[in-house]
Amino acid sequence: MIKSMTGYGRAVGMFADKQITVEVRSVNNRYLDCTVKLPRLYAFCEDAVKQAVKQSVSRGKVDVFVTVTLTQSTDVRIALNQPVLEGYLAALRAIAEGYPVRDDVSVSTLSRLPDVFTVEKTEEDEDMLKEQLLGVVAQALQGYDEMRRVEGEALARDLTAKANGILERVSFVEERSPRSVAEYREKLYAKMQEVLQSTTVDEARILTEAAIFADKVAVDEETVRLRSHLDQLRVMLSSAEPIGRKLDFLMQEINRETNTIGSKCSDLEIARTVVDMKAELEKIREQIQNIE
Repeated sequence: MIKSMTGYGRAVGMFADKQITVEVRSVNNRYLDCTVKLPRLYAFCEDAVKQAVKQSVSRGKVDVFVTVTLTQSTDVRIALNQPVLEGYLAALRAIAEGYPVRDDVSVSTLSRLPDVFTVEKTEEDEDMLKEQLLGVVAQALQGYDEMRRVEGEALARDLTAKANGILERVSFVEERSPRSVAEYREKLYAKMQEVLQSTTVDEARILTEAAIFADKVAVDEETVRLRSHLDQLRVMLSSAEPIGRKLDFLMQEINRETNTIGSKCSDLEIARTVVDMKAELEKIREQIQNIE
């Protein structure tokens, strides 16, 4: 079944020392454009997350937000950077000895100098971090994909109903077209009788003119192709593969046949029907912009 390009999914993973929250949301886009926002500690996972999204999504503007909340304190050690401190002290003594200034160096002064202290954290296992994160990403993508599937089913039902409505109008055009030729022949005969009055009407001329008119307004080929395109539309709507781009192309072909019918017809009822068809096709064209 087709899927919508718009969707939302959220998942939360609880681990020994942290909570990982992943949100996935998307809107329409011609191609796949994935943006991942991660905490700095998890920056190395960006490509892996994008690959996970790529396996589930073929096109759309997809945003992935990752939040990591620590639930336990981590081992952090603050150490004195002795070489840097000694360098600062030597420079400060040189200032005190060489210039007429008061020597007011204190511990608080030294502690504010850059790089006097180093902060050492317990090294994290990157493979484990990636595995935890991707597990939560997979859960979020599952919910996101389910939402897109549900919306896709609704789109498919709506588009199928619209396609059936267009088919009914195609049937009307097929039925009405021959009748419009017969009506033209009758009008032509009546007009010639009116103009010629008592003179005998040339039946052969009437038939020739009617045949020329019938050839000019014939839409059999267009309606056959139109039916074929609409059948293809219904088949594509039941496909499990991404079909958005194919539908764009198919709609161009359907519009072309409809426009040709409109340009050929001189019958008022057919013209009105073609206008209705175009209105429904425009609705379909707008709807398929949401399909992956």
